[in-house]
Amino acid sequence: MILNTLHPTLDSIKLAIIGLGYVGLPLAVEFGKKRSVIGFDINQKRVNELKEGKDSTLETNDEELREAKNLTYTTDPEDLKTANCFIVTVPTPIDHHNRPDLTPLTKATETLAKVIKPGDIVIYESTVYPGCTEEECAPILERSSGLKYANTSYPTLDTSCFYLGYSPERINPGDKKHRITSIKKVTSGSTPEVADLVDALYNEIITVGTHKAESIRVAEAAKVIENTQRDLNIALINELAIIFNKMGIDTEAVLKAAGSKWNFLPFRPGLVGGHCIGVDPYYLTHKAQAIGYHPEIILAGRRLNDSMGTYLVSQLIKAMMKRRIQVEAARVLVMGLAFKENCPDLRNTRVVDIVTELKDYNCEVDIYDPWVSIEEAQQEYGITPLTSLPTSLETGEAGMYDAIFLAVAHQQFKEMGAATIRTLGKPTHVLYDIKYVLEPNESDLRL
Repeated sequence: MILNTLHPTLDSIKLAIIGLGYVGLPLAVEFGKKRSVIGFDINQKRVNELKEGKDSTLETNDEELREAKNLTYTTDPEDLKTANCFIVTVPTPIDHHNRPDLTPLTKATETLAKVIKPGDIVIYESTVYPGCTEEECAPILERSSGLKYANTSYPTLDTSCFYLGYSPERINPGDKKHRITSIKKVTSGSTPEVADLVDALYNEIITVGTHKAESIRVAEAAKVIENTQRDLNIALINELAIIFNKMGIDTEAVLKAAGSKWNFLPFRPGLVGGHCIGVDPYYLTHKAQAIGYHPEIILAGRRLNDSMGTYLVSQLIKAMMKRRIQVEAARVLVMGLAFKENCPDLRNTRVVDIVTELKDYNCEVDIYDPWVSIEEAQQEYGITPLTSLPTSLETGEAGMYDAIFLAVAHQQFKEMGAATIRTLGKPTHVLYDIKYVLEPNESDLRL
């Protein structure tokens, strides 16, 4: 059997990155230090800021953007025609019914279908369910381009073929230690030769090496279970925290004690949001249900984690009532809106569950987060965060809040300390620390 060898060689690859967000930009920057790269995004504002050498996601800094001397930015699909290898890094969210929303992925694929040529390679990094790349994306590319998808089942020397690869993203937003170059990369390709080529391409920038998977489906499955495993572990710890709360036992103290054993996994309870852990399991369960299997354990973990906002607010309300604080029209300050600490990423933040639940109790809620974009918060959630904390911090006067919800462990909040944070509250108030920012005796409630 003769395999198709029309694809480019490593030296002849002309690369384009589709999507310049938290995943695509760091990838484009690293490749842009090594070879010519076209960075494509449909958001003109985003492209303009990158041309000015600024990254609002803070995943790259000004110096790194300057070092990527071979990286250019565009919103024009026509500019993609000069490339022969495309890496797709668009988001794959879920809808309000927790079903996969492949709209960004299919739109990006439709764009590429208009520009790809025989022998071109399209590599996907977006998180999907096993089989999605070949079952959903390949037909779109075939239908709109008139080319044939080349794989191990169709390996003939046909000059009208394109190839696929899959290399799941492993970006950790806000993490300055585990960067794209220092995280091992899974790679795959639709033919053995393309798999080798995709692997060699990523090895140009990944300093810790790669793992070449046996197939695209294996690579897709590996990605989706990475975060499903974490989700289930956090669900277990969340359930333990609820149990320990009812028993009057400090959860963090228990976890520290158990963590003294070498093989105890260091998970912590809390809200489970973000673009991966709170989303990826639904891609796997969607596919499982489509093939006739109902995933009991995975969905049970998801239900528990998705219910944590309601549980946390119920605990706060009980504490307020015990102190005879009027819940109706109570003023509550929620500190933090990003889905994780020291990061402006608002995608799928579950802090909004706390805000929504508090408003259901007719509380007046203020949100403060020094990291997030006010404009983005308004667009995504209809929330307008405070631009600064109240002046009571400066005057030393009693604050205005009946309750303070410490929801995200930003460094700024840690540096403020309990005494300063409490100045924001009325003489009688409740301070709830769900992220262990403060010492055990410094808050009124802890998760």
